[in-house]
Amino acid sequence: MRAQQNWDGLSRINHWVLAVMMIGMLVFGVYLHEFMPRGPEKAALIGVHKAVGVLIFFLALWRVGYRLVRGFLPDAAPMARWQSVSAKLAHWGLLASVVLMPLTGMLGSYFGARPVDVFGMFTMPAVEIANADPAGMFMGLHGGFAKLTIFLLLLHLAGALKHHLVDRDATLKRMLGRA
Repeated sequence: MRAQQNWDGLSRINHWVLAVMMIGMLVFGVYLHEFMPRGPEKAALIGVHKAVGVLIFFLALWRVGYRLVRGFLPDAAPMARWQSVSAKLAHWGLLASVVLMPLTGMLGSYFGARPVDVFGMFTMPAVEIANADPAGMFMGLHGGFAKLTIFLLLLHLAGALKHHLVDRDATLKRMLGRA
């Protein structure tokens, strides 16, 4: 039996849809946090950020579950052990961060007494806790996971480009369905 060379179509769709959504949300989140002044416009955009984050959370659960069930393809070409291990760690880190980043944001809102309206479809409740600051802890983790995700995305992109342009192997082509 011949080993699978390309990622299956659903894996590719899961990968690219979540990648575009995560990159968009990272850019949007940095813009909101670093550049947008406080005010009603910012509050409204934070509401959109939260609603999209909830949708990303459920998509991320689906993506991670599907990947765990389907497994991973073997390396496209022989490479040094450190490269193979680094790639696997980066992939696992990305899979964890796409779940943990929205989860910590949702928990920050929940414990910060800020319900999240998900585009009118449903509202995630909130609770206020006296004499504790779990909201601040979760929002700190949310920001930390954002930084980690940006780092891992850049590492992932650099690795894909290295495989494609320097090694000239099928790593990137497999995620495009062209290996």
